This record gives sequence, C-alpha cells and structure tokens, in this order.
Amino acid sequence: MSGREGGGGGTRGGFGRGRGRGGGRGGAKRGQRRRVDEKEWVPVTKLGRLVREDKIKSIEQIYLFSLPIKEHQIIDKLLPDSLKDDVMKIMPVQKQTSAGQRTRFKAVVVIGDSDGHVGLGVKCAKEVATAIRGAIVLAKLSIVPVRRGYWGARLGDPHTVPAKVSGKCGSVNTRLIPAPRGTGLIAAPVPRKLLALAGIEDIYMKSTGQTRTLANFVKATFYAIEKTYCFLTPDFWPQTKFLNAPFQEFSDYLQKPQEKKVPVAAS
Repeated sequence: MSGREGGGGGTRGGFGRGRGRGGGRGGAKRGQRRRVDEKEWVPVTKLGRLVREDKIKSIEQIYLFSLPIKEHQIIDKLLPDSLKDDVMKIMPVQKQTSAGQRTRFKAVVVIGDSDGHVGLGVKCAKEVATAIRGAIVLAKLSIVPVRRGYWGARLGDPHTVPAKVSGKCGSVNTRLIPAPRGTGLIAAPVPRKLLALAGIEDIYMKSTGQTRTLANFVKATFYAIEKTYCFLTPDFWPQTKFLNAPFQEFSDYLQKPQEKKVPVAAS
C-alpha cells in the first residue's frame, strides 16, 4: 500500500488532512461544546446567588429595587418555560480590512412570555448560529416589564397600553396609542410580533421615518414599550411601604464564602 492510499483520508483517497465526515475536526469539538453548555450554573454576582438559592422567587422583586441583571441564567430560573424567542432578521455586515472584506452576521432577536415581559437582543458573529445564541442571551439580559391598561371601562384583564407612548431610534419614530377591546394589533408586521410577545392585545400604532431599516424599527417599538412604566398615573399615587432591599435583607447569607466546585474533566 502506498503512502497516499494509507493516509487518514477515508473515502477521499488519502488526499487532504484526514477530516472525513463524523471524525477529525468536527465531532469532538461539538461534543465538548455540548458538555460545557450542560454544566451546572455557578453564579458570579450577588443577585445570581440569591436567585439560585430561591431567596428571590419572582422577577418583580428585581424590578422593584432596580437591580441590574448580569447573568442570563437568572431569567432562565425565574421564567423557565414561558419565554418564547423570535428571530426578526439575520443580515450580513462587512468591514474593510487590510486583507480584504470581513463578513459577519447580525441577528436581531425578540424574546417574551406574552404576559408582560419582553426583551430585545442584537448580536454580530462570524457564524449565524453563534449570532442567534448571543442575541438570545442579550435579549434575556434586557427583559423589561410591560405595563398594560384599559381603553375604557376597567372590565376584565388589561389589554392595551395605559397611555400614549413613543420611541425613537435613528430616523424611525413610533407611537403606541390605546385601542378598544377587540381591535387587535393595528401595526406593521415587524412590531406586531414584538407587541404580541409583550402581551398587548389591542393597540393603534403610528410610525414615521425609514421603517425599512428593520433593526431601528424594532428598537423604536421596544423603547416605546419601555416607557409604559414611566408615567405616574393615579394608580401609583398611594404611598408604598418599601421593604428592605434583597442585598440588605440577605446580607448574612451573602457574607458567607461561596463554595467553589472543582470542574470534573470529561472522559
């Protein structure tokens, strides 16, 4: 047998570097990556430690004290099964370098539970799958509460925005207007997905500017939804009796040193 025929090329006739299907470069790395994703979550922030130990049981406690969320596993713990994600757009972007043009992929992802929580993430990466995963993580970190209200009589569940709100990104201006029950989402197809994931059932929407720029259109709608909790309506006039912040309430637990687990090498 000659040297060419004895090479590790499999069905490729001995040419190349032996990267056949199922072996070589691809298989082992994919398996390693899967094991890394499935390892146990070790929080690195105080808020993550409190959430993992069930000291904080709802995301509303985090919003009440305006605590920053730095780990996406916190959202996975507090909203485990209700979140749904929707990839709005994947577009190639290019950068001119000395070696030529470098092409990457930009993903725009919206995530929500259709019950008052919605997030938006934008991520660039060399591969489409990596960009989508990164955008989902950023969307989880940017989840905000959505305040819903009534158009007329306070009957049934809240179904629309409580007041007129507007958002702007680039040249795109969006305005959300309350609508009667049964109207539906009177909006363009792009923001309609975002509004549905936010849990809004009836709304009128007005938009101006270059709405063909999908990323700016989605961001402007997201910024408008963020402002629903910025209005001080009579519902919020009664004096609120605040409790201790979680970091103060569980200060004794946070002072204890965290047990560091030694990672076990995969066989």
